[in-house]
Amino acid sequence: MNTVLLGGTGFIGIALGRALISRGHSVVIPSRNPEKTKFRLPEEISGSVSLIQWDGKDGAVLASILEGTHCNVLINLLGHNIAAGRWTQKQKKLIVESRVKAGQAVMDAFRRMQHLPQVLVQASAIGYYGTENPPTDPLLATEQAPPGKGFLADTSVRWEASTVDAEEMGIRRVVIRTGMVMGQKGGALSKFVTPFRLFAGGPLGSGKQEISWIHIDDEVRAILHLIDNSALHGAFNLTAPEPVTMNEFCNRLGTALNRPSWLPAPAWLLELLLGEMASELITGGRRVHPDRLLDSGFDFLFPTLGQAFADLFLPHE
Repeated sequence: MNTVLLGGTGFIGIALGRALISRGHSVVIPSRNPEKTKFRLPEEISGSVSLIQWDGKDGAVLASILEGTHCNVLINLLGHNIAAGRWTQKQKKLIVESRVKAGQAVMDAFRRMQHLPQVLVQASAIGYYGTENPPTDPLLATEQAPPGKGFLADTSVRWEASTVDAEEMGIRRVVIRTGMVMGQKGGALSKFVTPFRLFAGGPLGSGKQEISWIHIDDEVRAILHLIDNSALHGAFNLTAPEPVTMNEFCNRLGTALNRPSWLPAPAWLLELLLGEMASELITGGRRVHPDRLLDSGFDFLFPTLGQAFADLFLPHE
């Protein structure tokens, strides 16, 4: 299987690239700076993937890459980190354009090609459903729920729409609405772990907001599951079936790290420091459930937070 992985140097991309290589896939990662990227990737990946120059916007060049590699599967994870800094107007524009322009480049490439990939995996996020602060909706958001309101919801809608025309071209498209991905070497979890290890951990905001999360191993396994099953298409929530409140998350994290969860950060302070970013990423939340993923026969290795933390923090024999 020949796979082109856009966004292969990010937290999810590296883990996914490793899994694809272990399955015998030929993996190509387009990059603005292949030489620099090679040294950023783990050794077991950098020596096994092909790095090709691409600016992230030029559809003609991407078409040449896809045709030249006989691409069967295109995975589009491109998008500027939403937590990279305070959401100024400049930062918000970068977040949106990095996603939408990548999708537009993919569609431009497809229109130029004679031999199209069979599968397109299009990244998205559970921000699609919006956030609530304080939470008032007791219902779990499934894939049937409409988009919510706010910057993340609007961005996710545009992100998904950027490649929707691929379906009319006969390409099987799956959209992965990913929650908070938890792993040891990146992602949001590391931002919680550091203060806990320093005995300064505690819930952020009211503590009542919901966290819909997924272990990095299940994230990768779910993507591979969606690629492998030719009957699956459309949107899938990539979250564990057990969303938790911020209070519960921090209490369990403290237990796993043998640290107290005693120092809350009030919502007003977070919003003063981070503005709109705090209200959408930290002090608000949404209960999301992976209905379609479970219905498709996917089995989670880590369906509960306790199981995930045990894998990530307890010593393995």
